[in-house]
Amino acid sequence: MGLEMRNQCEKCSRGMMDHSDAYICIHECTFCSSCTERMNSLCPNCGGELVRRPKAGKVIRS
Repeated sequence: MGLEMRNQCEKCSRGMMDHSDAYICIHECTFCSSCTERMNSLCPNCGGELVRRPKAGKVIRS
């Protein structure tokens, strides 16, 4: 099961692309880097740690 790649910050509604820096908690709440910094990397919804969301990329199969 993959992550839900949300396309906007839940705090300021700033738009984010798959390759944008974004931060998520265990429940996939999504925030931009500016809001994450202001919130001291803590999710305002669950109190969990916000960590950098993986960026989308091309799958290479051998």
